[in-house]
Amino acid sequence: MTTIDVTPTVEPKRWLAAVARPWRRLNGLATALVIADILPATGFALGLAMAIGALQHTPAAAVPWLAVAGVSLALRGLVAQAAVMTAGQGAAMVKRRVRGDLLTRLFAGQRPAGDPMTAVVDGVEALDGYYARFNPARLAAAVAPVVVIALCAVASPVAAGILTLTLIPFAVGMILTGTAAAAESRRQFLALERLSGLFLDRVRALPTLLAFQAEARTTGEIARAADALERRTGRVLKIAFLSSGVLEFFSALSVALVAVYCGFNLLHLLPFPVPETLTLSRAFFVLAMAPEVYAPMRRLAAAYHERQAAEAAALSLAATVTSPETRATRRPVPAGAPAPALRFRGVTITYDDGVSPVRDFDLDVPAGAIIALVGPSGSGKSSLLHLLLGLAPLAAGEVETDGLTLSTAGSFTDRVGWASQAPVVVPGTLGDNIALAARGASRQRLQAVATLAGLDGDLDRILDERGGGLSGGERRRLGLARALLKPAPILLLDEPTANLDAAAEAALLPVIQTAARGRTTLIATHSAAVAALADVVVQL
Repeated sequence: MTTIDVTPTVEPKRWLAAVARPWRRLNGLATALVIADILPATGFALGLAMAIGALQHTPAAAVPWLAVAGVSLALRGLVAQAAVMTAGQGAAMVKRRVRGDLLTRLFAGQRPAGDPMTAVVDGVEALDGYYARFNPARLAAAVAPVVVIALCAVASPVAAGILTLTLIPFAVGMILTGTAAAAESRRQFLALERLSGLFLDRVRALPTLLAFQAEARTTGEIARAADALERRTGRVLKIAFLSSGVLEFFSALSVALVAVYCGFNLLHLLPFPVPETLTLSRAFFVLAMAPEVYAPMRRLAAAYHERQAAEAAALSLAATVTSPETRATRRPVPAGAPAPALRFRGVTITYDDGVSPVRDFDLDVPAGAIIALVGPSGSGKSSLLHLLLGLAPLAAGEVETDGLTLSTAGSFTDRVGWASQAPVVVPGTLGDNIALAARGASRQRLQAVATLAGLDGDLDRILDERGGGLSGGERRRLGLARALLKPAPILLLDEPTANLDAAAEAALLPVIQTAARGRTTLIATHSAAVAALADVVVQL
């Protein structure tokens, strides 16, 4: 056995675009419907303008134009409804896919960065507004104002010029408030994650807290976390209200300027010469279309916080959910694939809070070797395992295996059998919990794996979500049974014998040897007995 001494980020916009790529046609249709809202809006304004002009002759002459306005109004409602339904359907499909990936990894024992329930519930739901409201409104806000101003220019070039000039402070206000909202939204989401994780941890440890009479201290910790979330949420709301106020002010100012110009032009009271004389119909058309210049941008501004929330959530979700094109570049792992070599080159892991447990890590792992990662708590043992699962951020360097690079693939989960410190237990039978590692495994295969892992109990034994009925050793064996069941050429074990007595640990050692046979294995451990199983011990 050899001993080696070793001294020891995600782009949200790209990830959001990548996970929605399978439904880009549906999302494109939603955007097209939002832009198409210009047509019935123009028909409505034209119908009203011509009807008012026709009233100067006879009331009957206004009826056809009023009919045009009525039909345009009804058509506009249908287009808006179709846009909402189409965008909502696209958002629902994206959320279903992201939540499915997240739950699959969570049930397989691959705990995401941050609190998992916050990611599954709040994190995924934060994507809804982005795809259902912000994404369709983004292109419409760029195209629709230009089209509407061009239509207004046909009736009044001067009014079109006024609308164009007032767009400048409007756009500047959106940029300034949007930049401020981005940072606050990220801080608010992190505060929510911290509060959720803290509350869940304290509920799990409630008997211990009561035994040591730590209720007051725990209540204070939760209260401080809740206050921090309240302050973060308040700051986000302040920026949102400020943004709405600025945008509404410039929108109202623009429409007022157009109204004043049209009125003074009709009355021939303008204090300066203009190259046009408006009729009542042309003036009314321009005045009716003026709010439509800002309507798409106001919709975008109203949904802008949806973008900030989605990008804040994406930073947490992207570490767990791989994008479709990343999956497509991976070659499927055939059953019985040989154990590959692993190469770590200058690997640095840095989390969002700036902590870097691993810096400039280099290691060559021969195919089929067993490597024990040992060192004090916080030295980066678990982080290196999480890195291969896509649960820790690769800040620098590269990991290579079987012709794949980690920076391209995102994770090696399809090639990894994983046993964590606290394997997830779902409500159901013991057999159901083992089968999470390989859906469709036969009962005979499940029974053989359970027996090999030392779980000699009935596969039909009922377990609750807390693992009721399983001892600490049996829970470890459940994780090892899953690792044995999955035909993966790489095996990762995170503290497989932690908190077990000497007899229980000795009973697990043969199971670990069996699970590692024919695989490239990395074991994070504090145990000298487990490290003795390794071909190489890496001291962190």
